[in-house]
Amino acid sequence: MDREHTRVLIIGAGPAGLLLSHLLAASDIESTVLDCRERVDIETTVRAGILEAGTVDVLAGTGASTRVLTEGTRHEGIELRFNGEGHRIDFTALTGRCVWLYPQHEVLRDLIATRLAAGQDLRFGVTVKAVRAGEGQRVRVDAVDSDGSVIELEADFVVGADGSRSVVREAVSGSATNGYFREYPFAWFGILCEAPPSSPELIYSNSDAGFALVSQRSATVQRMYLQCDPELDPHSIEDDKIWDSLEARVAPHPLIRGKIFQRDVLRFRSFVSSRLRNGPIALVGDAAHTVPPTGAKGLNLAVADVIVLAKALRALLLEGNSEYIDRYEDDVLVRVWKAQHFSWWMTQMLHRSPDSTDFDRYRQIGELQSVVDSEAGRRFLAEAYTGWPLPFDEVANHATHGTRDG
Repeated sequence: MDREHTRVLIIGAGPAGLLLSHLLAASDIESTVLDCRERVDIETTVRAGILEAGTVDVLAGTGASTRVLTEGTRHEGIELRFNGEGHRIDFTALTGRCVWLYPQHEVLRDLIATRLAAGQDLRFGVTVKAVRAGEGQRVRVDAVDSDGSVIELEADFVVGADGSRSVVREAVSGSATNGYFREYPFAWFGILCEAPPSSPELIYSNSDAGFALVSQRSATVQRMYLQCDPELDPHSIEDDKIWDSLEARVAPHPLIRGKIFQRDVLRFRSFVSSRLRNGPIALVGDAAHTVPPTGAKGLNLAVADVIVLAKALRALLLEGNSEYIDRYEDDVLVRVWKAQHFSWWMTQMLHRSPDSTDFDRYRQIGELQSVVDSEAGRRFLAEAYTGWPLPFDEVANHATHGTRDG
């Protein structure tokens, strides 16, 4: 069997892989994208979607997604609730920036449509079995399609954008689990329900009963989360009890009840791979690192990785300049660890651990009070939540009117 050849082979058709193919195409760099999932699965799996201002600038400014500006919802702040009171963190007043609520599956629909319209070699239902160094600088990849047919590919560079269960990671770090890992002793019990938003902005609530998050998906669908045991069976709780628990944790803020049509348990894990690049193979997004959802950093961190890697690959493949690819790991890890810290900080400030004491509880309330009482504290939260500047100057040129307006 003859091996197919492509300049860049991207494994994973998530936000990181698809955006990377889009940015490479703008520089006339050919790429092939593989994903083990079918298109319908990618486009219908509902996941959170808080996009930083810089992420929206990149998506809209490069033509990857314009629907984010017309169908996304601009949020200029969040509410922190504790001791039965709400405290608004005004992002635009503190930073001049905002975030956008736009679910990840909508981002993926936009990216898939954009790439296919441009003639992208995008293959669904293809499972990668092995990634290994070939002759010279090329990388060999063995895969199987949905019919069981073997596919052999060769690339000048391979990118693992295949999520937290990455098959590419072993070729980079020597093991699929080699890295820095933390698992939290609690999870989120999430529901989707048919009801209009209970709040115009997200509510992060710390209560004696545990954490709750009031969020949205659309004008007719709400997304809610309750802190829970990681082993909880999501189908073991009756609807009325779910609503009673939510209302107890955000009281006295009223909630609009509706029919619950989806429920799941989201475990809390943090991970950073011990290596992000090995020769002509690199990791981006969840393949390289994962964060708890509290800080809304997952997709945004993937976009930041891609901006760095796209520039490095342009220099390497078009100019023979390896300076940026050699710096890739160091460049992205600065932001990765800042995001890990912010996600950890938000998580420990808002959740109650099973072994927490009364001292821990009062200290936590003191921390929350310190944040809301201090302009510096509110600004730190707002700057991190809306996103630090993206790595390279040219990204600023992608800004579109309306995403940076205060």
